[in-house]
Amino acid sequence: MSTQWKSVAKLQLSNKTLNCISFEKLESKYNLTRLPYAAKILLENLLRHEEKPFVQEQDIKALAEWDVTSSKEQEISFVPARVVLQDFTGVPAIVDLAAMRDAMSTLGGDANKINPFNPVELVIDHSVMVDYFASDDAFKKNTDIEVQRNKERYQFLKWGQSAFDNFKVVPPGRGIVHQVNLEYLARCVFDGQFDGEEWAYPDTLVGTDSHTTMINGLGILGWGVGGIEAEAAMLGQPVTMLIPKIVGFKLSGKLNPGVTATDLVLTITEQLRAHGVVGKFVEFYGEGLEHLSLADRATIANMAPEYGATCGIFPLDKESLNYLHLTGRSEQDIERVEKYAKQLGIWHDTSTVEADYHEQIDFDLSTVRPSIAGPKRPQDRIALSEAAEQYKEWGALNATATNKSDVMVTYNDNEFELKNGSVVIAAITSCTNTSNPSVLVAAGLLARNAAKLGIKSKPWVKTSLAPGSQVVTQYLENAGLMDDLEALGFNLVGYGCTTCIGNSGPLPDEIGKAIRDNNLSVTSVLSGNRNFEGRIHADIAANYLASPPLVVAYAIAGNMNIDVANSPLCKDSQGNDVYLKDIWPSDQEIKEVVAASISRSIFTEKYADVFNGDETWNSLSSGDETIYSWPESTYIKQPPFFEGMGATSSDIKPIVEARCLVKVEDSITTDHISPAGSIAIDSPAAKYLQEQGVEKSDFNSYGSRRGNHEVMMRGTFANVRLQNQLAPGTKGSATTHYPSDEQMSIFDAAMKYKQESVDTLVIAGKEYGTGSSRDWAAKGPALLGIKVVMAESYERIHRSNLIGMGILPLQFKSGESAESHGLTGKELFSVPSVDAGQKQVDVTVESEGSKKTIQFDVRIDTANEFDYFSNGGILSYVIRNMLESSS
Repeated sequence: MSTQWKSVAKLQLSNKTLNCISFEKLESKYNLTRLPYAAKILLENLLRHEEKPFVQEQDIKALAEWDVTSSKEQEISFVPARVVLQDFTGVPAIVDLAAMRDAMSTLGGDANKINPFNPVELVIDHSVMVDYFASDDAFKKNTDIEVQRNKERYQFLKWGQSAFDNFKVVPPGRGIVHQVNLEYLARCVFDGQFDGEEWAYPDTLVGTDSHTTMINGLGILGWGVGGIEAEAAMLGQPVTMLIPKIVGFKLSGKLNPGVTATDLVLTITEQLRAHGVVGKFVEFYGEGLEHLSLADRATIANMAPEYGATCGIFPLDKESLNYLHLTGRSEQDIERVEKYAKQLGIWHDTSTVEADYHEQIDFDLSTVRPSIAGPKRPQDRIALSEAAEQYKEWGALNATATNKSDVMVTYNDNEFELKNGSVVIAAITSCTNTSNPSVLVAAGLLARNAAKLGIKSKPWVKTSLAPGSQVVTQYLENAGLMDDLEALGFNLVGYGCTTCIGNSGPLPDEIGKAIRDNNLSVTSVLSGNRNFEGRIHADIAANYLASPPLVVAYAIAGNMNIDVANSPLCKDSQGNDVYLKDIWPSDQEIKEVVAASISRSIFTEKYADVFNGDETWNSLSSGDETIYSWPESTYIKQPPFFEGMGATSSDIKPIVEARCLVKVEDSITTDHISPAGSIAIDSPAAKYLQEQGVEKSDFNSYGSRRGNHEVMMRGTFANVRLQNQLAPGTKGSATTHYPSDEQMSIFDAAMKYKQESVDTLVIAGKEYGTGSSRDWAAKGPALLGIKVVMAESYERIHRSNLIGMGILPLQFKSGESAESHGLTGKELFSVPSVDAGQKQVDVTVESEGSKKTIQFDVRIDTANEFDYFSNGGILSYVIRNMLESSS
């Protein structure tokens, strides 16, 4: 394609001159001031790649025209500047690249072509578990166990670092991927090679974690994708997407005293979920921005998956530059960001013209009140003053005949009554809040005030502190607050996601046994972003998201039935009632401590050697071969995705008389589908590991074994909270095989259907696949033999991932469902082959000798997605493309 609209300008910096895109040609015809911030970044991306075959003239025109009244959909391509990975999703991504090298070699191609084109950075943060807590040596013990458990995975990653170009690994114990990204990896504006010349261009990215959006707080466009899609991006494939609907979220006012950034984000999450922003971009702007720190913005951006948006972006402005300076970026970097943003027209200040948005929401920051969210969805915000009453109502509805109200327990030389509502986990964890000094310092000050009164956390509470980076512990130590947190049991347990992703570790045996034996309904409180059923801990029924200071407060109160806003939390050492207001720090004190304890030097010191590991990491051996040798391992195993693959794709085959393997209701998350958390002793995955000689104590977690498809396919649909309607009265991995009517595990049934040469499918309700962007939620079903999913609606990433693994996503027509069509899951389903661009398909359903036809929408939304689907998945497509280009 010609470069009709591409205009190249010069960016004059103090130390160099760089090429950059100019909107000059387009501005002669279109009013680009109407474009939102994110749309301008997408437009720059298209213009910079204008001569590439995946960019069409109508793509550029559609963005430049920016008609927010049009219902026309336009597909565009987006080429991210880099990719970020975390180890749970990153290990299988590198496993797939290693397997692709094998496939390329087998098919006669050059294996070295399978190599990242752009920077790829992986942060090991998802593997540490909270085995030890509330002790001075908890961090060391947990880290030692982590490396011991994950030695084979870490050796594989070290091999990948040497075998692949443009691939770097941040070793364990350094921080959470999103905070490391925010504090160190983020460029804001790249200074790099593009088509052989020196260019400046926006820092954009995709990441294999839903919460990649946290980087949107720094004005960087990026979002979470499945590992499959990220691998394609690494290999130079554009991300195909529809021009997004952009919702303008106009902020005004400022937060009232005592209201935290967590309260704000839970309120925004509730409002945007109710508004409906799934698949849309949300762009924050307005005078309220000046009252939000960069960390506040990152906290809001982090939660984009919870409010359903593709991203939640803030503009580049003076606060962005202040943050870049604080976190140790060079003056040259900061100059480049400011001058480039102003030259391209993506700088935000009081003179910025308000853009045209598809929808707009006005939000007054002063309306936010202290809040928590739960008991099982992050969008279910509860005013703090109503939390106890809400829990009581929830507990009454969910009580069972075997449920006891309380039981006496002796643990750690303490005898106490464990009750319904007891808080058994209180965790300051995850990326949502640990980038935000204001709430972490608030937690420390609250702990200090409590310690002065002789107050302790309740003895049944498992307490933990898992910061997002080493910077956090340093400024808490500078402020003298680590001792106070430790006095209440909030000792450092590791630098990783821990509790928020289900790595909460075991409860003490005495407490866990009491919960299970008496069917107690206990709770957790965490400063994370996810609280889905079965995610935090298998023994905990209700989970609540809260700010770090409230996590400490609930550890002190010890029970969700206590109204922490208005009732006494506890008694002090003198027997006096202590209320939350008595120990809550003032905003002024928090601000003063933050200012006095955080400096630029902390960031430069802690990140000076971020890619260097400790002695244990550096002693791990790894090979230097180009093609991986696949040594015996129960962690890393060559996947079967490319077995029998030919150099060219074959015709799409119709699906004839398939059986339903899983039938579920609304809001089935990737946590329900993808293996996560601990491996149950009676599960198919446990049986496999035991057959390989692995002891129960060495099972580790599903997340750590994502590089072994044998474990993962056995754990697919095995979540303890999953309720498969084909096995009424059960929870977890259970289904009924037809026509035998035999009940068995989902894995066993899938293998039986495979032996019988019967394809299978899933029937689901609304919001199928919400939650974390886990590629195994698509890989697992594909390996089980599932060919089709029929749902009322899909989460964006999961639908894309299904296509990326060759699974056909079909959607019930609006207002229709499995129930409206009387589907029981016992039927036979036949789906004809679909063609490129096909929007509907008629599915034949047979039941007890009768037949009917149901029309579904085909949710292959773009031409590129059809190419992936027709090749049996995105990775096969990439391999064949590379073979073709080299022939």
